[in-house]
Amino acid sequence: MNTLQPPELRHFAHLFVTVGRPQEVGATPHGRRRVIPITGGEVEGLDWRARVLPGGADFQLLVNDSLAELDARYVLETEAGELIYVHNRAVRSGPAEAMARLARGEPVDPAQIYFRCSPSFETASPSLSWIHQRLFVGAGVRHPDKVVMRFFELA
Repeated sequence: MNTLQPPELRHFAHLFVTVGRPQEVGATPHGRRRVIPITGGEVEGLDWRARVLPGGADFQLLVNDSLAELDARYVLETEAGELIYVHNRAVRSGPAEAMARLARGEPVDPAQIYFRCSPSFETASPSLSWIHQRLFVGAGVRHPDKVVMRFFELA
């Protein structure tokens, strides 16, 4: 087993996802529910570009004062017109005070927040079908009006 090496990370894309005003569902038996509309954005890969189509959303569960579970679903459209469905699960955690500021839409130093994600992709495009056969991970930063993320392929 000593020959089994950890996977390498290959840069896949840098995303800038714009978001709208949160829809506060409120305190449920599982935690505080929020839905954040996804209004657009841009994607830059090594040799490709896309835009984030409006209409997706990030379905959030604020588990406690320092932990949020995120479940974002949205669609990308490449410059060639190919559509890619994104399902991105994430964990965001940090000190309760910093998490409360994020929830209110206030800026927070990204160094205070752990934001890691596990995106998966689906497409009908034959030229992009390889993404169904790979695993991806990422990291993100939440700003008041957008989320910035970097996705990596596990090589």
